Amino acid sequence: MIYLLLSVLASTLIFIIFKLFSRFDINILQAIIVNYIVASISGMIAYTEPINIVSISKEGWFYGTMILGVIFISVFNLMAITTQRNGLSVAAVATKMSVTIPIIFGIIVYHESTGVVKITGILIALIAVFLTSIKNTGGVPITRKNLIFPLLVFIGSGIIDTSIKFLETHHVAENDVPIFSATIFGFAAIIGIIILFIKAITGTLKIKLKNIIAGIVLGVPNYFSIFFLIKALRYNSMDSSTVFTINNVAILLVSTFAGILFFKEKLLLKNWIGIILAIASIILVTFSI
Repeated sequence: MIYLLLSVLASTLIFIIFKLFSRFDINILQAIIVNYIVASISGMIAYTEPINIVSISKEGWFYGTMILGVIFISVFNLMAITTQRNGLSVAAVATKMSVTIPIIFGIIVYHESTGVVKITGILIALIAVFLTSIKNTGGVPITRKNLIFPLLVFIGSGIIDTSIKFLETHHVAENDVPIFSATIFGFAAIIGIIILFIKAITGTLKIKLKNIIAGIVLGVPNYFSIFFLIKALRYNSMDSSTVFTINNVAILLVSTFAGILFFKEKLLLKNWIGIILAIASIILVTFSI
């Protein structure tokens, strides 16, 4: 349970850092790419064994991390497009509701425990995620033309969590968790560097020191959010469907309260209803273990 708590805290710290980006006019793309580099280096430092690139490339999880790295940075860009075309709330809902994919995967593929209490808790959690994520009554209407972007964010985010669960279950040894995480971020960083290189060629790249600093600050908690999530998934007393539900809802809860405390965010009635349901869902899912 301690790893799950640490994953929630690390993910909440990411939320706070992202909120500060807009205040300091940070270039999100540049900061994200630096963040991937720092996250990858963090994993390499945490890895206690000698790093052998040839040996790593022969691991069963290697090609999976390559694909995940591409999906990581692709989903980020899709989230940016979704925010621009549909609004922040739609992007938030698409990202958070994607938890249904790894939950269903765990129940069907791994035959994880189900029951009235657990299923009720999961359904309440999904409703809570929706209500808490909608932060305003306005926004850009969703049309058939731009519906594809939140749908891709939903699928991409779900694939990331599901793939991490699959790879860590079947291919990642206990001592390899740091280098496994580092490799995912490393491939995401490579794709990001290629994007920056293309921007440099086209003359649209202007790197600023504050963007690099922002990326460094973001990179460490980003690494640990994945590291601790993987550790939590290895905890024998909890199914992955339980871990993903509690993790997702707890992050939403703590992030919401952090927004109120540090950024004076105002919540609507439906947000407060969502918070109450979120707390109820965590209690139900936890006691269903």
